Amino acid sequence: MATLPIYDRSGAEVGKYEIDPAELAPRISKQLMHDAVVMYQCNRRLGTVQTKGRSDVAGTTKKMYRQKGTGNARAGSRRSGVRRGGGHIHNLLPRDWTYRMPKKALRLATRMALASRIADEQITLIDSLPFDQPKTREMAAILKALKLDQIQLLVAVPGYDVQIYKSIRNLAKVSVLPVAELNALNVLHPRRLLMTTAALDAFRQTCRQDSPPAVAAV
Repeated sequence: MATLPIYDRSGAEVGKYEIDPAELAPRISKQLMHDAVVMYQCNRRLGTVQTKGRSDVAGTTKKMYRQKGTGNARAGSRRSGVRRGGGHIHNLLPRDWTYRMPKKALRLATRMALASRIADEQITLIDSLPFDQPKTREMAAILKALKLDQIQLLVAVPGYDVQIYKSIRNLAKVSVLPVAELNALNVLHPRRLLMTTAALDAFRQTCRQDSPPAVAAV
């Protein structure tokens, strides 16, 4: 059982939040989290790289010199990859790097990632983030009070809130996501996570819905 302190906007501790990391994931599989992170990174690749092969380079097809009698090795096209101005021997071509893992495995990897963050005490809880209008300066003051400024940070909120998004979007190294869009990559990539208690409650509720129902013994 882990006990996380709850802070308010001024950085003062106002309560405790108890959660068992095993509730999110019974065990932590580094291999599964690694596989999920690699998949998300591969899916971000554009795959538009391309270089010219010998058939793509402009140039004559005439043989450079006769086959025999010159004392040199046999040579054909000037566009060969061993000559200056020739094409690449193993030229790169556009490629689709995307692939998918099973949805259940990805959801489990996300739960493992958050459970490992909780176990390592790398999550800061705040009671709420109410904004009537976008206030970047006020959000920066909150992060400074929580000692989360000047580090790479992910702010997780229960759902999309335009006021919170506009208050955070101009802060360097800070991103914001609703809990429904969390995945293993964006949970593990930043140095710390800032979550509201409502966001953590929403994530726990999602985990309960994903868990299979218990089968009664006969």
